[in-house]
Amino acid sequence: MTREAQQIDVQEARRRLESGVKMIDVREPREHSEWRIPGAELLPMSEFLERYEEELPKDEELMIQCRTGSRSDQVARLLLDKGYRAVNVAGGIVAWEGAGYPVERD
Repeated sequence: MTREAQQIDVQEARRRLESGVKMIDVREPREHSEWRIPGAELLPMSEFLERYEEELPKDEELMIQCRTGSRSDQVARLLLDKGYRAVNVAGGIVAWEGAGYPVERD
């Protein structure tokens, strides 16, 4: 049974990011290169199942982020089912930038 992921808004995500909580961006490399949240680590959804166990700490909270929050919600639920502590950043990078928070662009 898949668990529901906690949804946090971008204000809470920013507070947690500034306090050292990891933010994982599950968008694809092309999307990430166009714009990204400073400090977020890229782990594309297309590679996620092959890489998450070796790259993500199981003993830390993880914030999962994508463009609008849909893909990241799927990934957060998967991680919860695998015993990780994960939350979804509701609204993703669109809400982040909409709140006036910084983004990096290439």
